Amino acid sequence: MLVADRIIALGIMALSAYFMWHAAELPIGWNAMTGGPGGGAFPFWLSAIMMLAALSILIRTFRYEPPEKGSDEPFFDSVMLPSVVKVTAALIITVALIPYAGAYIALPLFVFWYVKIYGKHGWAITLSLTIGIPVFLFFFFEATLKILLPKGFTEPYFFPLYAMFF
Repeated sequence: MLVADRIIALGIMALSAYFMWHAAELPIGWNAMTGGPGGGAFPFWLSAIMMLAALSILIRTFRYEPPEKGSDEPFFDSVMLPSVVKVTAALIITVALIPYAGAYIALPLFVFWYVKIYGKHGWAITLSLTIGIPVFLFFFFEATLKILLPKGFTEPYFFPLYAMFF
């Protein structure tokens, strides 16, 4: 298991370095003309955080001996595997829906499924997350960073909001 952890950590670090290199082609600092961060700031710093997380995993694999060392138990047991398959399938469906239905339909559908149906949580937390996440994403990406997310067939419904923020 340690070898797999190390390989994955090194792979994520390499991918992070690649993303940072490409993000640095755009300005990553504060852009005085637009009054906001440069186009490469978000991907650069997100990739830097991802690299630090992978580095911490790599360091941990050299410092600690896992308790399951030498164990012949499978990584996914018969209880965990169906859960992983369900969530993976839901994520694939969500990503496939984004170009057609848009991020503001696909993501709330996934959150609703994950929290209410899969997680069996109450209506208060389900509705607050299902409504709150797309609202937060809209104001963070579109109103603040001026990064448009895919809207699919719902694009015309956003024209009044564009008039207010752009």
